[in-house]
Amino acid sequence: MPYRGYDLKELTLVPRPRTLPVECWQPVVSAGDRGLDFMIKHGMKGIVGGGSALMAEGNIHAFQRAHERAGIETALGENLCLGISYHIAPTREQAIREATPFYEEHAKLFGPLGFLGPLKPEQVDAIDRRGGIRDSGIPTLEEAVERGSWYCGPAEGLVDFLKAVEEKFPGLEAVNVQSAMGTPLAVMLEQLDHFGRDVMPKFKRD
Repeated sequence: MPYRGYDLKELTLVPRPRTLPVECWQPVVSAGDRGLDFMIKHGMKGIVGGGSALMAEGNIHAFQRAHERAGIETALGENLCLGISYHIAPTREQAIREATPFYEEHAKLFGPLGFLGPLKPEQVDAIDRRGGIRDSGIPTLEEAVERGSWYCGPAEGLVDFLKAVEEKFPGLEAVNVQSAMGTPLAVMLEQLDHFGRDVMPKFKRD
């Protein structure tokens, strides 16, 4: 395949995979027909993530349509992994309060790259200033939770949240749960421990 000015023929993986074929996962961002058709042709699976998965339902439908163009029948969400941003705490209010500093650091990095939606130049300038993010007009974490692009709250609420996602996308088998960029390692590990102990056991393969 063409790659940066030459034809790439071999790709060395270290360590060598124990089993073949190797699954290949590719981010689905623009969801253009050409790119999606290439993915389906080569058996690639898709990742819709970055906390935007539930705001990008059009991409999920586009991925299914690409399968249809290739003559492959799939359930909605099949061969996809959705990224879910979350923070677990005893209450929604506490979770939002704890995660807001991390969310704001995340926004400083990803806002100018378009991951928080289209921003005006003055909003990008505000994000770049110390203390300016709250004057920039970008969505707060509370608003992100309201829109469904984040989950903040108790573990049992996250179970219900994911069950609703499961019902909406019946072919979905994989999610990627993630903390905001900039979250301290100790907090990430604590959150993953909560998720593994209190959420994962509620989802078992048949």
